[in-house]
Amino acid sequence: MRQVNFQGALQHPLGSGFNATTTATDVINGFDLTGKIVIVTGGNAGIGLETTRVLAAAGATVIVPARDTEKARHNLQGIANVELETMDLVDPESIDTFANRFLASGRPLHLLINNAGIMWVPLRRDRRGIESQLATNYLGQFHVVARLWPALKQAQGARVVNVSSFGHQMAPFNFEDPNFEHREYHTLQGYGQSKTASNLFTVALDQRGQAAGVRAYAVHPGSINGTELGREAPLELFQQMGFCDAQGNILPEVAATLKTIPQGAATTVWCATSPLLDTIGGVYCEDADVAELDKGQLEHRSDDPSTARGVQPYSLDETSAQRLWTLSEQLTGISFAAN
Repeated sequence: MRQVNFQGALQHPLGSGFNATTTATDVINGFDLTGKIVIVTGGNAGIGLETTRVLAAAGATVIVPARDTEKARHNLQGIANVELETMDLVDPESIDTFANRFLASGRPLHLLINNAGIMWVPLRRDRRGIESQLATNYLGQFHVVARLWPALKQAQGARVVNVSSFGHQMAPFNFEDPNFEHREYHTLQGYGQSKTASNLFTVALDQRGQAAGVRAYAVHPGSINGTELGREAPLELFQQMGFCDAQGNILPEVAATLKTIPQGAATTVWCATSPLLDTIGGVYCEDADVAELDKGQLEHRSDDPSTARGVQPYSLDETSAQRLWTLSEQLTGISFAAN
């Protein structure tokens, strides 16, 4: 009998032995990934780059599709077992071209890590009219998985890791107006909605993919120092959240609670490799373990990013997940049965 995580039925920490200070290198210790084929979107910067580095060092062949290939080539310099490709997540034709090229190689895909994302951007829309955070952080994930599905099935035991965020707690998915056409745009609501969508996709994908041997996981990397994720955010936003002083300097007490990039990549690598997850999927993970279901019992403090933990039940809801799947097929024009 298949187990599914709708309503958070499987959202219980497993006692992995890891914690918030664990690094990706700690997690991968002892694993030999020789012969495994991995795709890491956004694998040329931040936690994606660390994910690429660690998996490649363990012997995997890591394919990094990037929008800016020159920047990616520079960042990936010196890392063995890496193949650089071109792809732009907000361009459906670009996704199709990349996926078709990979499928033509005839290789199985053992791990697909949907790491690429944006945050705190002004209102932008892609050429389909889709709000940019939703298009990049979620709809691109759906499109990539759908197009690469034959290779995932071919692996006979693949995993899909969708990098989500605690930010999903900022907003449920708004089915009535997902693209902010009839409501005021708030960038954090757009971000939160896109990450809720990623969680809903993960639990539905795992339910549908089990028969094909494909399991899916959602990841909250943690609040991380030194990434490019907030590069477009206005200083006022960080100040409102209590992260910075009037001069824009990060507060020491806040900095002390942030993860390093190697720590931020740990949960992604754990979800990609841990044998503890061999029979469990559709779960939202953090600190290299399955997260708690947040029923209001967890304290969250804006001045302490380490308290950003737990997963909201609305982002694991079965009705919403299936409704979002149908909407995603409509928005992408892809019929994706995932079986």
